[in-house]
This record gives sequence, C-alpha cells and structure tokens, in this order.
Amino acid sequence: MRLVWSILSWSVIAAAFIGPGTVTAAASAGAGFRYTLLWALLFSTLACLLLQEASARLTVVSGRSLGRALRMQYSGGLSGAVVLALVLGAVVLGCAAYEAGNILGGAAGAALGTGMDPRLATAISGGIAALLLWFGRPHTVARMLGAFVAVMGLAFLYTAWRLGPAPLDVLRGAFVPTVPAGSSLLVLGLIGTTVVPYNLFLGSVLAHGQKLSDLRVGLAVSVLLGGLISMGVLVVGTSVSGSFSFEALVDVLAARLGPWTRSMFAGGLYAAGLSSAITAPLAAALTARSMLGARDERSWGDRSWRFRSVWAGVLATGVAFGLAGVQPIPAILLAQALNGVLLPLVAVFLLLAVNDVRLMGRAELNGRWANGGMVIVVGATIVLGITGVFRAAAAAAGLPPPGERELLLASAAVTALIVWPLTRRLMAQRELPIRRKLTRGDRP
Repeated sequence: MRLVWSILSWSVIAAAFIGPGTVTAAASAGAGFRYTLLWALLFSTLACLLLQEASARLTVVSGRSLGRALRMQYSGGLSGAVVLALVLGAVVLGCAAYEAGNILGGAAGAALGTGMDPRLATAISGGIAALLLWFGRPHTVARMLGAFVAVMGLAFLYTAWRLGPAPLDVLRGAFVPTVPAGSSLLVLGLIGTTVVPYNLFLGSVLAHGQKLSDLRVGLAVSVLLGGLISMGVLVVGTSVSGSFSFEALVDVLAARLGPWTRSMFAGGLYAAGLSSAITAPLAAALTARSMLGARDERSWGDRSWRFRSVWAGVLATGVAFGLAGVQPIPAILLAQALNGVLLPLVAVFLLLAVNDVRLMGRAELNGRWANGGMVIVVGATIVLGITGVFRAAAAAAGLPPPGERELLLASAAVTALIVWPLTRRLMAQRELPIRRKLTRGDRP
C-alpha cells in the first residue's frame, strides 16, 4: 500500500511535465524531424529521474529541502545573496514562462473541444486555478486531473503502436543523438519540458517524511511512464503532414481511434493545461518560501500574503499571455526552450548540494556513478543552451547561422570552462570537515 501511495504522490511530478508543452514539443519534433529527436526525450527522461532522485534524497538524508539547503550553503555575503537571487530568479522566471504555455495550451484545448473563445477559456482557467490555490487543495485536484491526462497519454501510446513505426528507425532515433539543422531550439524544448527546473524544488518538498526506497519506486514509475507517453506523442506526430497544429494532431488520432478522440484530446489538453497551471505557481511559491522564508511559519504560511503574492504573480503572467491573444504553439515551444536554458543553473547547484559533506554526511555523499551521470546532464544541457543562445544571437543580429562544427566547438569550449571549476569545487566540498550534520528534525 505504501508503494501505491508513493506512486500516486509522485504522479504530481509527471502531471506537471505532461502538459500542453510536452504535447506541442514532442508532436512538433515528430512532424518536423520524424524519429530523429527521440534521443532527446530518452535523455531527458533519464536525466529527470536522476535529478529528481538526487533532489528527493537530499531532503531525506539532510532533513532539508533543496531550497533550504541552498540557503544554508550560500547564506553569507554578497556572493551568497547573488547565488540565491540567481537560483530563485531562474525558478520563478521558468515557472512564469511555463505558466504561459500551460494557460495557452489549456485554452487551445477548450477552444478545440467547445469552440469557446480562447480569451474566455483563459479567464475561466485562471479563475479556477486561483480558487484552488487560494483555498489550498491544489495537489488533490492536480492528481484528479492527472488521471484524465493519463487516459489521453494511453491513447497516444495506443495510436503510436497502431501506426506501426519501423523498429530500426525508432531505435536509431532513440540511441543515435543528432541535431539536424533548425532543430536545436526544439531539442532544448524537449529537454525543458521533461526536466522542469521547478519540479526539482517541488519534488524535494514532497520527499519530506518519505522513505528513500518508497520514493525511488514512485519516482521511477511516474517519470518513466511520463517519458514513454512523451515518446508516444512524438511517434504520433510523425503522421502529421505539413506544419504542426493541434487540429492536425487530433485528425491523426480520430483517423486511428475514431471521432470520439476529438473530445478526448480536447478535454485531455485542457486538463493537462489546468493541472500544470496549478502546479507551476505552487512550485514557485514553495521554492520562494524554502529559500526566503523565516522560521516563523506565519510569515510564509500557505495563507500568508508573501506566499500568495508569489503564486499570484506567476499565475497572472500566464493569464496575461492568454488574454493578449498570443499564438499558443510558438509561445509554448519558446517557454520549453527557456526552461531548457535555465536547467543547467539549477542542476549545478543541486550537484554541489548532494556532494556537500555538511548536508549529506560522508556515508551519504553522491556516488561516483551518480556524479558522472549528473555531470553529463549538466554538460549536455549547457552545450545545448549555449548553442541555442548563439543561434538566437546570430538571428537577432541579422547574421547567417553559424556552422554546426564551429558551434559545437565553441559550445564545448565554454562548457569545459564551466565544468572544470565545478568539478574542483565539488571535490573540495566532499573533503570539508563536518562541523554540524543537519538532521531530519530541521524543517524543509
């Protein structure tokens, strides 16, 4: 029974990243590049599991959430304030960008199913999310909506199986990493929509009071199933002819499963948008509380003006984009790419935290294989992020796009300049004298 509860508890993480952004990015990748970018989803799913487990383990071992651990590590002086501001700013900015995609995607689902004006759907979604966050039952509703999203996900998996993709093409796409011309932003989006930076903070809070063995099972089931659904969406996207749109995607589902899937997809897309629209503001507020909150519970409690102002600001950002009539698909893809760019910053500080002997003790420090995996994730996301920034800068300056070889060499050089001092800092932290080992009695 404990394992069932753990799976249900961690389903919030899967529901948070199986949103309109995942459907849009994965289906667009399939429509534009067929199976070539499956490797990005496989990589991001394994990276998500690795980083979420590290974040949860940090809480179980040290007794502190990721936000509080960072506050302890970087609490003094100007450098500490800069680090905390950078991390908190990255998380809140990522939540706001993600929220815009959630609201826009949910409104698109409502418009697709009922013909409702997207602005009206945006206002209704924003109102529902605000009420649930205000009265404090977002997790329960997110799980209920997550069940509906899971039905949509299973429909994608069944459709992907019905399409009968060539096994060799699927295996080549999953295990041979390539970045075709014009796909770098989409690769970032696929990673940013799966390894959501704010989920690392949310998962760390959820892990408080759980057993490590139970949460590992719950995490593995929810994250791997979420990744499999994302891959199914990409395979279905390969059947979309021409440019990607929600209408073209639902036509593929209807042709394979029947007309009823139009309503199922529209409802699933709306539920995915609404569940993620609740989770993103909540995660931003929980992160802010863990990094800025005083020990006085009243000042940052669930009903305090500080806590509510954070989630209200993130929610208002998403609603504003929806009311402005922004086109959902380009905005969603841009939001996912932005999260992919912000991911290395959060991943670096998580890597340093699980290698801090003051937090983890010598017996529970990150192992060699876990460190190797996390360094690969950090390095790969930095390379992809720098590549995207270089291409965006060239486009903004009106210059021709840089060549793939030159771009890769420049990105690798910048990454080496970051990873080398990071590795030295990591090794130094593992050798620090233990003055005080944080215990499980500390509040996350």
